Amino acid sequence: MSEPAKVRVIRADNPSPLTGPGTNSFLIGTDEVAVIDPGPDDPAHVAAILEAAEGRISHILVTHPHLDHSAAVPRLAAATGAPVMAFGTAEAGRSPPMQRLAEAGAVGGGEGADAAFRPDVTLADGDVLCGAGWEITAIHTPGHMGSHLSFRLGDAVLCGDLVMGWATTLISPPDGDLVDYLRSLEHLALLAPRVLYPAHGDPVTDPLPRLAELAAHRRTRTAQILAALDAAPGTAEALAARIYTEIPAALLPAATRNVLAHLVALGDLGAVVPEGGLTAGAVWSRA
Repeated sequence: MSEPAKVRVIRADNPSPLTGPGTNSFLIGTDEVAVIDPGPDDPAHVAAILEAAEGRISHILVTHPHLDHSAAVPRLAAATGAPVMAFGTAEAGRSPPMQRLAEAGAVGGGEGADAAFRPDVTLADGDVLCGAGWEITAIHTPGHMGSHLSFRLGDAVLCGDLVMGWATTLISPPDGDLVDYLRSLEHLALLAPRVLYPAHGDPVTDPLPRLAELAAHRRTRTAQILAALDAAPGTAEALAARIYTEIPAALLPAATRNVLAHLVALGDLGAVVPEGGLTAGAVWSRA
């Protein structure tokens, strides 16, 4: 089954190094419109969504509660009365290792998290939503965030921040989990979608090669981190500076969080150890 003809995108005016050209809000259907990711708290963007939907919004779906995806939810919900549906709060869905890190407060995180977000309806993996002319299946795809959902629409998947065509995804513990991320890539690959609609950037029309490329990129990054630690111990920040030699300085903090995600996963495997215990600034070495 192919996705319905009426799938529209309204792009928010919030470009940045991490959001690319801006956050994509998707409108599905015509008589009953599901909005996926209302976007940032921008009255002009909400007005554009309402105008495009012509007052027929029946569902508000959120892939994950980062502010660039969910901050507009209160405005849109107040204007439409439509229920807000998501996996859960910003803390929901964390893997046990990430939950332990969060409780210990050792590694920070929370980049852009919408702490106030509360859905009206919580969705689990496999839940099906129906409207006039469309059927959407929720897919739990943690990795970028524990509460991250993708939404399957026929042979298309609206994949939030799990996959982007123009860049890789930020994984920042304890919100992000590298092991979960790799599992979610595999999960999407098994669905064999025809197209992926990311929340940032253009559609990915060759999903399987892109999913394989992203998984391979993470394996390469792991190898680079281990090689760097073979040369000398270092903090996540120092390792990022040694490995990410061709990115703008403004992106090094995000790169540091990605390196930390790899170190946490490697630490769980016993391949690396943090001196003095796991903290954001710990010095890591090979086990």
